[in-house]
Amino acid sequence: MYESVALQERVLVLNRGYCALRVIPARQAFTLLCRHAAEILSIEEGHYLTYDLHDWMDVARLQKELEPTQHTWIRLPAIEIAVPKIIRLLSYDKFIKPEVRLTRRNLYARDSNTCQFCGKRFSSSDLTLDHVVPRVQGGGNSWKNLVCACLRCNTKKGGRTPSQANMKLIRQPYKPSTCESQRVRIGLAQYESWKSFLDKAYWSVELIEDTEN
Repeated sequence: MYESVALQERVLVLNRGYCALRVIPARQAFTLLCRHAAEILSIEEGHYLTYDLHDWMDVARLQKELEPTQHTWIRLPAIEIAVPKIIRLLSYDKFIKPEVRLTRRNLYARDSNTCQFCGKRFSSSDLTLDHVVPRVQGGGNSWKNLVCACLRCNTKKGGRTPSQANMKLIRQPYKPSTCESQRVRIGLAQYESWKSFLDKAYWSVELIEDTEN
């Protein structure tokens, strides 16, 4: 794998109390390790082992020999080093539940790319966002006032409320507790070690990659 791609590999970040905080690119993880702000957590034969960056580099050759396909590798002048899967911050105890951001992508994910008036699924390029209470009537941008609508239904509704347009929502809009568009898929073997730290009842990682509003 090219180094630039490897440095974008996902790394799970834990706080000092071993609670999952977020997922960051490997480049940022290595920055934290170089600053001695974090340590690497590795699950080996069912046991948790910790490494600082220097020790991690020392075991690189053994990892390359015994586990060549279980890691993503970054080539350094003298050796190749595995991208860690999990790091633990050394001086951060707080846990902040990620807030689901109001973005076009997340709204499409909440409504499953389905028009909330006719009930048909569409590609993202064929969907619009409709204000349930139109802006001309004082409606604003919020989870409970924005829904996916196809071009035909959005045009038919115009600047009216659903009741004024004699149209019904198939489901009332709501703020989701998790971010479906950014939910971690941990089926890949290389991310199996994350499962111990993710509470599927509420966990939704923040990837900091959706900037569309």
